[in-house]
Amino acid sequence: MEFVLFLAAALRISVPYALASLGACFSERGGVINIALEGTMLNAALAYVLGANATGSPWAGAAAAVLAGVATAALHALVVVRFRADQITSGLGLNLLAAGLTRFVLKQAFHSSSNSSRVVGFEGFTVPGLSAIPGIGPVLASPLVLLTALLVAGGHWLLFRSVFGLRLRAAGERPESLATLGLSVELQRTLGVLVSGALAGLAGAWLASEQHSFTDGMTGGRGYIALAAMIVGKWSPAGAAAACLLFGAAEALQITLQGSAFPNELLQMLPYVVTMLALAGFIGRAVPPRAIGIPYDPEAH
Repeated sequence: MEFVLFLAAALRISVPYALASLGACFSERGGVINIALEGTMLNAALAYVLGANATGSPWAGAAAAVLAGVATAALHALVVVRFRADQITSGLGLNLLAAGLTRFVLKQAFHSSSNSSRVVGFEGFTVPGLSAIPGIGPVLASPLVLLTALLVAGGHWLLFRSVFGLRLRAAGERPESLATLGLSVELQRTLGVLVSGALAGLAGAWLASEQHSFTDGMTGGRGYIALAAMIVGKWSPAGAAAACLLFGAAEALQITLQGSAFPNELLQMLPYVVTMLALAGFIGRAVPPRAIGIPYDPEAH
């Protein structure tokens, strides 16, 4: 039973990683590096709290979070796709902007620079057959856990089996060939970034709903770990989700071992050590899209 409870904790922890990593797959398969996932999740988490507090509905909060994620991604797309700015610089700038903006809004809305008031979470519906499974059932039947599994499966199909996915991957591999067919590279890359923002927004909603509040800097580097998971998963939604389960298990192990003989400082390092080891083991064999990070100038082709 202890292993089942550990697996349930790992699944819950993996949800925001998997959603953000799935979003990163869409952005980077289209040729756009999205370091801004961290700031996108942070903006979305605060939007969730504001939306849920205003309406009393976690689903309204989730909708607000997705909109905030898309808005943040749209700004990133405008800067790097339309104006062809450096993608890493833009992403880091958005992360810094989100850190300051959320702190400012938090102070104005809740008169606190550290955390918001309590909000409702996703207790919603459950699936009877799944919820009856001892230990892990309530996790499997949780609305956002189910939705995340469906999004990973659907995202993998969309990226590798649909016309949209073919065009998006072409924008990240050979954008000049896509333009030769009369299709807009700028449009495809923008759509990939916007999808990335929507999924990262949902990840931010999950974080805020799990903690039932917004806390300053609550993402805690999850956006960067999601990027690492995408690389370990070789820019594949299914592979990225599997890597996220590994990172989620590392974080669940850290929580399980708290209070044991292990020093707390070492335990806090565990998820990041696993990330570094995974990257060291897989980065050499993971081949990124050919045109990733390279601005496309139609006048130069």
